[in-house]
Amino acid sequence: MTPPQPPRNITLAQSFWYAMRGIWLVARSERNFQLHLAAVVCVVPLAIVVGCSAQDWAILCLAMGMVLVAEILNTAIETVVDFFSPEYHPLAGRAKDIAAGGVLLAALTAVAVASWILFIPLYYWIRG
Repeated sequence: MTPPQPPRNITLAQSFWYAMRGIWLVARSERNFQLHLAAVVCVVPLAIVVGCSAQDWAILCLAMGMVLVAEILNTAIETVVDFFSPEYHPLAGRAKDIAAGGVLLAALTAVAVASWILFIPLYYWIRG
């Protein structure tokens, strides 16, 4: 049985601040997160141009959010693994590869979703 932990004396505002700081740290330092943000910056105007429905917007936002969350979790996993295993270890490498695979799967899914939602309307928009 673990001993009770002392209560954390942080406010809700502090919790949000720490979370925003975490997003900012990843956005500032992780190239792949920046690439995913660039994809979002490309998809949003396309969705506006083709006049996506509310349902399409919801699906696109979920797909884009899924990729960004997966990248943040991957970064967190890699950071913890690097902390506990500064020298190469096969299990550390495996954990990092698996986390990266999760990001790749999320990104491929988001590309499929965006293609499905945007391709035909964009085709007709280009044709005039």
